[in-house]
Amino acid sequence: MKILLSLTFLLLTLESTAGVTQWIDFNLDGGHVKIPATIAGIDTYAILDTGAQLNAINKAFIAKHNLTFDKGSKIRVKGVFGTDNKTTFNNVPVGFFGIETELDKMTEVSLGYHTNGFLLGGGFFDQFVTQLDYPNKRMRIISPDSIDVAKFKNIEIKSQKGTGMPIVKIGLPNDKHLWLLFDTGNSGGMVIERKVANKMGWLDELDSQATVSMGVNSVVETESFRIPSLKFGPFELENVLVTIPAEGNNSNLESQYQKAGSRIKGKKVQGIIGYDVLKHFLITIDYKGGYAHIALPEA
Repeated sequence: MKILLSLTFLLLTLESTAGVTQWIDFNLDGGHVKIPATIAGIDTYAILDTGAQLNAINKAFIAKHNLTFDKGSKIRVKGVFGTDNKTTFNNVPVGFFGIETELDKMTEVSLGYHTNGFLLGGGFFDQFVTQLDYPNKRMRIISPDSIDVAKFKNIEIKSQKGTGMPIVKIGLPNDKHLWLLFDTGNSGGMVIERKVANKMGWLDELDSQATVSMGVNSVVETESFRIPSLKFGPFELENVLVTIPAEGNNSNLESQYQKAGSRIKGKKVQGIIGYDVLKHFLITIDYKGGYAHIALPEA
């Protein structure tokens, strides 16, 4: 009952304010949230990724349309699997949500097929409160001064120290928990280090199958299995997909902020969580503030 009342109050607050867009349909392609967009006047799609600190442009889109942009400096991009130096571009003309603008420091990466034009990361989500209604494949953005998500939060989410990206506390059986990156760009479920799965006893107890995963920098061999349950805010989910690096493969899944010259540390983040969990919910996220509300949406 408390969950339903919380959702009702939240929706009433949103609908009574002028700082809210209409619902906008999005595509779900392999678990990725994609919206219609343009680059240099060419129709394409933009991927919305809360797990990325940067904005990026697809090298396949550039090659397909024989485009050239002003080059910026090279940057080092740390993906889930591997780290690499990447080219950036400035003054890239893009359009989305009826907005025409130019973006700087767009990093050239592989985003799959050329119809995926570009990716919007933390720099986009930092500007708004965002609602993602996964079951109904729609979203809207809200002015931060129009809604105080902190009043309605029902899941433990924080802004990770050092990166500002959202991290979420996931409950597991036997009073265990993990802090994971909240990642709309992850098309799977949970992705964690192999040693974490081993510590949880999953490698001994559960049957896994060989899989392949693609990161922003590389394609690697992985293993996947399903765990009986996990707790996501007030909800308990069953049969959740988990992916780990295959034995001998390295990853950048773990991170922990520590202030230089100090013992002060942030939460230890041990992986990411994505579509296989998020797909059930209407999610309202204040990226900058580090608050969220999750609910089952109306049909």
